Amino acid sequence: MSFSHLGLSDKVLGAIDAAGYKTPTPIQEQAIPHVLARRDVLGIAQTGTGKTAAFVLPMLTMLEKGRARARMPRTLILEPTRELAAQVEEQFDKYGKNHKLNVALIIGGVSFGDQDTKLVRGVDVLIATPGRLLDHSERGRLLLSGVELLIIDEADRMLDMGFIPDIERIGKLVPFTRQTLFFTATMPPEIQRIADNFLHNPVRVEVSKPATAAATITQGQVSVGREGHEKRDTLRRLIRNADNFKNAIIFCNRKREVALLHKSLVSHGFNAVALHGDLDQSARTAALEAFRSGNAKLLIASDVAARGLDIPAVSHVFNFDVPHHPDDYVHRIGRTGRAGLTGTAISLVAPIDAKSVQAIEKLMNMTIPFMGEPPKAESTAETPEAAAGEPRANRRPAGERSSEREGGRTRGGRNRGGRGERGPRNDQSQPVAAQAPAEQSPVQPRAEQSQPAREQPRHPRQEQPRRQPDKAPVRASQPQPKREPQAEESDGSHLPAFLLRPVTIKA
Repeated sequence: MSFSHLGLSDKVLGAIDAAGYKTPTPIQEQAIPHVLARRDVLGIAQTGTGKTAAFVLPMLTMLEKGRARARMPRTLILEPTRELAAQVEEQFDKYGKNHKLNVALIIGGVSFGDQDTKLVRGVDVLIATPGRLLDHSERGRLLLSGVELLIIDEADRMLDMGFIPDIERIGKLVPFTRQTLFFTATMPPEIQRIADNFLHNPVRVEVSKPATAAATITQGQVSVGREGHEKRDTLRRLIRNADNFKNAIIFCNRKREVALLHKSLVSHGFNAVALHGDLDQSARTAALEAFRSGNAKLLIASDVAARGLDIPAVSHVFNFDVPHHPDDYVHRIGRTGRAGLTGTAISLVAPIDAKSVQAIEKLMNMTIPFMGEPPKAESTAETPEAAAGEPRANRRPAGERSSEREGGRTRGGRNRGGRGERGPRNDQSQPVAAQAPAEQSPVQPRAEQSQPAREQPRHPRQEQPRRQPDKAPVRASQPQPKREPQAEESDGSHLPAFLLRPVTIKA
């Protein structure tokens, strides 16, 4: 089927032909007729399947009739990140060159004044991130009561970034009668709930199974050590020795790691740029432009910054950190192998990443092969007993268990074998705790220590035999009643001296 059979206008078809596209992708073929029929659409598709054009092209056709009013946009597109919003704007510039539509981009990092000027002029298409859109609305500079078409893109990423409450607030500001298009790559329960609230009798368009990667991507994993410098050394070696290397996106789990890896690669002579949430908008735009133009061969990014980026012809993707969520792995490697091209995705896997890799393989129903030597079996158990499978509750030190029975008294002495306040003065406290010699209950007088207490130690923190060995026989021979006068001397030291004189009582 060609684009001419989808019901698009002549102006849109002319722009498509000028762009060199002849055949629609599966999601475009299935979604565009329903959008033009004013139906709500639930689209489930991975990135790189052409889903942006699946709503941009019919929108252009629908917007040929009508006119925008000041501060009242006709259509609204919500994107989770600034980069995705900017890409959608580029799509309107590309396919809407035969139209005279006003398109406004409302994102953070840009002056409110410049954005307000566009809103006053009247906007046919408003592309926004949720936070900045609500800022304009709360200031009274934007009215959403004229929105005819609402598009929620990358809904699952909206969920990951915590935008769902903002999306629900925006949903109450737009008319109930609007048409809604809802696009997501995965359908967790929370996204299903949001879709049910926003969509009315939707047409479900699913062009690929959730959490599947393109068949043109060659996947692999490389075993690395725990230390960061080892991973960086391995990454540099992989980049230098990669086959058919053109450029690469390198993913990290944290913004701090992105900055650190970028600094390391630049210091080793690599032409690299970084992309993460702490950069201002001008720096992010410059980094993307450098990578797209080929001036930079490496783009180090976090998931939030790089989700859904439309960067053509990326030859390699490196997971410097294995993602915590299996779905993120699919989105990461989807940056390569796009539009029928081949690509390579390599993950650097440390021993601590074993469970994350298993979750990814389970989700994708495949085994990711190792490149080179597989990792040696490494136990993550804390003790030999843990390796043998003993329950953790039975593996804790005796001192810790005793301290729990006391309700957490003197926590400082758990690992020293003596009382927390006395431990630092007793250099032999640790060996004594290891041997578990004679000891006494913390609620018994020292004079009551007996042989059964030595045979069944209960509290390693109370061990005192080596502190005063010369007095041990004396303590053993002292009767229990002698503790009372000692307590009276200690407690009554503030009394006058004449009250402390011995008193003789005649029988």
